[in-house]
Amino acid sequence: MCGIAGSFAPGDGLGADELTRRVTAMATCLAHRGPDDEGAFADERAGLALAQRRLAVVDLSEHGRQPMVSASGRTVIVYNGELYDTGPLRRELEAGGVAFRGTSDTEVLVEAIDRFGVRRAVERAVGMFAFAAFDREQRTLTLVRDRLGIKPLLVAADERRVRFGSELGALLAHPDQVARIDRGAVAALARRLSLPGTMTMLEGVRQVEPGTIVTVRERADGGLALTTERYWDLVAIAADGAAARADRARSDADVLEEVATAVDEAVRIRMLADVPLGAFLSGGIDSTLVVATMQAASPVPVRTFTIGSDVARVDESAAARAVAAHLGTEHTELVVTDADAAERAPGILAALDQPHGDSSIVPTTLVSELARRHVTVALSGDGGDEGFAGYARHAGAARLARLGRLPRPLRTVAAGLAAGAVATLPAGAWELASRALPSSRRPQLPADRAAKLALALAARDADDLHHRLTSAWTEPSRLVLDAQGRPGRVVEPPSWTRAWDRTGWPADAVERVVLADTLGYLPDDVLTKVDRASMSCSLEARVPLLDHRLIELAWRLPLRSRLREGGTKWALRELVARRVPRTLTERAKAGFALPVDRWLRGPLRAWGEDLLAPAALAEGGLLDAREVRRRWDAHQRGRADHQHALWVALSIAAWQRRTGIRT
Repeated sequence: MCGIAGSFAPGDGLGADELTRRVTAMATCLAHRGPDDEGAFADERAGLALAQRRLAVVDLSEHGRQPMVSASGRTVIVYNGELYDTGPLRRELEAGGVAFRGTSDTEVLVEAIDRFGVRRAVERAVGMFAFAAFDREQRTLTLVRDRLGIKPLLVAADERRVRFGSELGALLAHPDQVARIDRGAVAALARRLSLPGTMTMLEGVRQVEPGTIVTVRERADGGLALTTERYWDLVAIAADGAAARADRARSDADVLEEVATAVDEAVRIRMLADVPLGAFLSGGIDSTLVVATMQAASPVPVRTFTIGSDVARVDESAAARAVAAHLGTEHTELVVTDADAAERAPGILAALDQPHGDSSIVPTTLVSELARRHVTVALSGDGGDEGFAGYARHAGAARLARLGRLPRPLRTVAAGLAAGAVATLPAGAWELASRALPSSRRPQLPADRAAKLALALAARDADDLHHRLTSAWTEPSRLVLDAQGRPGRVVEPPSWTRAWDRTGWPADAVERVVLADTLGYLPDDVLTKVDRASMSCSLEARVPLLDHRLIELAWRLPLRSRLREGGTKWALRELVARRVPRTLTERAKAGFALPVDRWLRGPLRAWGEDLLAPAALAEGGLLDAREVRRRWDAHQRGRADHQHALWVALSIAAWQRRTGIRT
């Protein structure tokens, strides 16, 4: 696991020393991603420079150092990530005459690229990765990102220069990088709480799409030509899987055995490391499944870590503790108090490479720091919700399809009444009302659930439901000054739109929402959060439930194996129940949530007042002070819960203050 950076400018005529100096400065900004080693490579004839900061996890010797040159000398690589189960590929390369110097996965990858080419090598790779490979014979640079977007890779390109890095800060360290804010991207961030698709905070800087290869070639006139190809297409995989289901009748028992085998393998190969390893444990279905599988495969107790809150409604530490005790793990937990929030949250937000409006970045960072005191690698349960339809909105899409049979006027009236109740009643009233329900049916964050119900009742179809439930600022152009047009109703990578328009698939409401989350919310929000939080403290986070083979399997399964009446993630729940009593895991889900609504009225109020003061916002020149203050004042008086909208505004303001970027 590492931070990588580089530049390719064949016509600049810079010497090796200057190329090295520039790329080393870029990599220095990534030191938190790789505290164990650093290296640089420059080819002044090609105008190429590569650099890396290393977090040593597999092969801690000098044979794992990067940038790494293949044995033939043709291919040089900088690589961030981990490949798992490289044994078969390594043995094949050895049979073909490759003499390996060490045991790192980087060396297997660079030799596979040298032998098979980038596409064939990456199609055989199982893992998480973002890398740059340079072919010294063809003078071609290739940038590749893993299938699901687990690891980040940003690129800035014009006709004669390309720069890339694991974070925006690395690009900003290059003297050629222009820092001009993309206001359309900021508006999309305000809507979605995260930067969607390929967007970044700066014009001219984009994320490499998951599952794609970007190839940079030098043209005859000395300029550069960029082409992008997709080596893994989830839309096509999901469509093919759905079509194949009709031809394969499977019993529940068969489904569970197939999923169990895939999960066991995904976890097993991610337990291989030359450093201490543990896991995050919330006590929910996904993390419990990962930990239970680890514990079954481990000869010693697995190290597990969780974060709790002193606010009972969002605290999951007791559940995690009970699961850990049942499984026999070596468990460590940390309770976050209001004082902790006031002390840590502002610094965590300000230190982000780019603004991120999901407040769970705070507990994710804290649990990463807790784990890093004991281990270098931690497995996470992220991805189970996307792979196996685990979010409330997935079940909501099924209900919406049934509601569609009701007369539209009746739905409109119900939606209006629900919206009126949400707008009128303060958050505390919903808390009081929820106490009338049995504890087993009492929702977490009832005010938030009520607001989502009102939005769902007003939704026209599954696409509209997803759009409403994933929007914080429904009219972001009212927040972002001079935004370059409003973001689209749903911000989608082009491949989604083309496939859906061409085939009309998926017609099923649930599958449309699940696919949208896997292609959008997962890489844009969840994986960005996990990557930034874990790498901020040099912790490698591995996500076995996002093994691409498990995701492919999920789309071949009948929908009822994921979602059926009475529960989401059916297959995963059944697998957990084989190892942990249902009473320990079947409960209302809180996630790694913290009481941000209350914090903004209490320990974080002074911080928020400072960042969102009209004068401060006017100086930043990006956010509309009147609109922000209207929501801030309503939230402070308890008339509404604007925690999500305010948190993303705070994240943007904190980023601007730290970077000083105003344009």
